[in-house]
Amino acid sequence: MIENAWGFHSRSSKSLKIALICTHGGHLTETLQLLEAFIEHDIFFVTHHSIRDEEVQKIAPVYFLDNMAEKPSSIPIVILNALFILIREKPDVILSLGADIALPFYIWGRLLSSKTIFIESYCRIESLSRTGRIAYWLVDIFWVQWPKLLSQCGTKARYKGAVI
Repeated sequence: MIENAWGFHSRSSKSLKIALICTHGGHLTETLQLLEAFIEHDIFFVTHHSIRDEEVQKIAPVYFLDNMAEKPSSIPIVILNALFILIREKPDVILSLGADIALPFYIWGRLLSSKTIFIESYCRIESLSRTGRIAYWLVDIFWVQWPKLLSQCGTKARYKGAVI
């Protein structure tokens, strides 16, 4: 194992396997804006079905899960699918800009020794999202994109400017 520029150990000197977990819509848009940061890495997406399915499938492999917010009865299935995906893919890093779809991946990821990163959405200027408030306790690295949010977080939170 070799430590890379992210400060994590990976299987090779250049590449990490990164799970990009996001809901469709704005969270997906923000995640796609970060793709340049992952050029040297092996990525896959986990998201919900949307009109953008083909766009995402052209970029990297994609797992589509039910939207827990729209279909609460799917929560146990999503939780189990998250475990199966992580066992199959074995990501070094699990990264999300939101929302609730990321939470089961963070829990399982911690148990499976993946590093976990949450980046609070750019639109969250004055308060943390509900997912952010929960993810803070689950992740290794927690980034905010506005300095004002640091006052709502503990010492784990980082601000280095807008990510997107």
